[in-house]
Amino acid sequence: MNVIFRQLHDTKSSTYSYLVADSATKEAVLIDPVFEHARRDAALLRELGLTLRYTLDTHVHADHVTGAWLLKESTGSRIALAAASYANGVDVPLEHGDKIHFGGRYLQARATPGHTNGCMTFVLDDSSMAFTGDALLIRGAGRTDFQQGNAHTLYHSIVEQIFTLPEDCVLYPAHDYRGLTCSSVGEEKRFNPRIGGARSETDFVGYMENLRLGHPKQMDVAVPANMSCGRIETTDAALAPDWAPLCYTYAGINEIDADWVAVHAEGLQIVDVRERNEHTGELGYITGAYLIPLSELPGRLATLDKAKPVVAVCRSGGRSAQAVAILERAGFTKTANLAGGMLEWRDQGLPIDTTRA
Repeated sequence: MNVIFRQLHDTKSSTYSYLVADSATKEAVLIDPVFEHARRDAALLRELGLTLRYTLDTHVHADHVTGAWLLKESTGSRIALAAASYANGVDVPLEHGDKIHFGGRYLQARATPGHTNGCMTFVLDDSSMAFTGDALLIRGAGRTDFQQGNAHTLYHSIVEQIFTLPEDCVLYPAHDYRGLTCSSVGEEKRFNPRIGGARSETDFVGYMENLRLGHPKQMDVAVPANMSCGRIETTDAALAPDWAPLCYTYAGINEIDADWVAVHAEGLQIVDVRERNEHTGELGYITGAYLIPLSELPGRLATLDKAKPVVAVCRSGGRSAQAVAILERAGFTKTANLAGGMLEWRDQGLPIDTTRA
């Protein structure tokens, strides 16, 4: 195989992103990128010496925001998405049978609607692997109860466009919630409880119509954002900070991992915005942190140094995100929210202080 391949993961939405590149020319495509991981993905491209030609989304996602626009801004890549999605900002509207070339290799786009109207499966030129999005999952299939979903349509998409691939074709879905990473056409034809074992269209439709699933938590944000390919209005500084490995969320907040903060604490102003009784409660506090409850923060900004990075922390990350917004409005340019707050700090086993004042 003369391709470079990496499977990447987003824990929050259980999304898989896939980097595929021609090892000879170092031209690459990235399938189903996640907004919050655009910096990670760009860093991987740089480290591997790859040029990103296209980002491909298998469909308009309802559970996360795509990183397509951010990657276009940072790498110059082009955005490819099904024409049937009718999204704004698409550089290459894809039709069934189109080929996306990267170096001497290509992916063929196969229309596999049913989960949404614009779902596509991307098949590598030698049919050794296919990226099925939410059309076909490992031992499952994408839900059909919203976003133009239709179980009859999805049945035919899977049977006619995916199950006709070679038995040993490795299948890579957009999501898996159990830690499984890939499957194959042969496996799914035999073992998929929804559509495997020569199940009829009637059986499949009956199964899908009785799933009774709740709607994705991020749907109200993700779908409108993905209809614009994840485009946001922000500054270059927000997208490419130089003082820490930050994760920029679609809510517009830079987040930082607890383990990085623990290692670099001496060079930071850590501001604990919990109430005083929480500060001395069971979760403890980070040694050296300033206790400034969120309600008091606007009146105590003068006690902080604008030239030194500020990391805000609370119990779980909600109030500290508000604190970051307050700091930025006041002119602080090096700010971050401690992702997951003190709960994450504790779960990672990082040192805490429980000394009572």
